[in-house]
Amino acid sequence: MTQKKIPKGFSVFFLSWFYAGLSPKAPGTIGSLATIPLILLLHYLDFNLYALVILILILYLISIYLTQKIQTTHKLHDPQWIVIDEVIGMLITWSFVRETDPVSLFWVFSLFRIFDIIKIWPASYFDKMLHGFGTITDDVISALYAGITALFILSFF
Repeated sequence: MTQKKIPKGFSVFFLSWFYAGLSPKAPGTIGSLATIPLILLLHYLDFNLYALVILILILYLISIYLTQKIQTTHKLHDPQWIVIDEVIGMLITWSFVRETDPVSLFWVFSLFRIFDIIKIWPASYFDKMLHGFGTITDDVISALYAGITALFILSFF
């Protein structure tokens, strides 16, 4: 999709995670990397797990609504510039380890990207849905796989 076909407004600002998703190369990877400052801030603020879950749930619900609205209005299906699902996925993956040292962040980022790309069932099922719910939920499922794997790997270090 070319830049001029991307809608304007707050929804794009939010769904593209402050326009990180407008990167011409690897927007999902850039969106995932752009989540690291938020993770560092949440760690610095000592966000407890309950507050993190509430934040993720709020982002999830708002994202589904806005994604569905954008996709319906502009006749799109899971446009690459929507990377809020990567943000949510990174937060979910990080919630399993809750550390911000370079090794932990490496595993959180790498495993989330791997699972997001390969889309193990049921993520692959949701990825094919023509609704904002599917656009966001496939990354949630991939993040759960990534988080469990990261927890397992990091428990050995």
